[in-house]
Amino acid sequence: MSQAASMPFKPEFEVHFRSLLRRGFELIFPCDRDGRVNLDELSERAKADYLFARAMVGREYAGPAVCPSATCRNAGR
Repeated sequence: MSQAASMPFKPEFEVHFRSLLRRGFELIFPCDRDGRVNLDELSERAKADYLFARAMVGREYAGPAVCPSATCRNAGR
C-alpha cells in the first residue's frame, strides 16, 4: 500500500520512503529531480508524514529513492 501526498499539480518526480517494518507500505511525496520537496505545497498531514519519514530513515523507513512519477511503483519495488 502506498500513500501519496496530495498536490495541486502533477509532479515529474517523487521521493519514496519504503517502510522497513510494514511490507509493501511506503510514503510518497512529489519532489524535483534532486529529491527536494516543497513543504509549502504539502498539506499539514503530508508535511508531518514527510518529516517523520525523514527522521526515521534507518529505523522505520529505508533511505529515500527519487524516481520519475509512477516509475517506482510500476517497477515492482
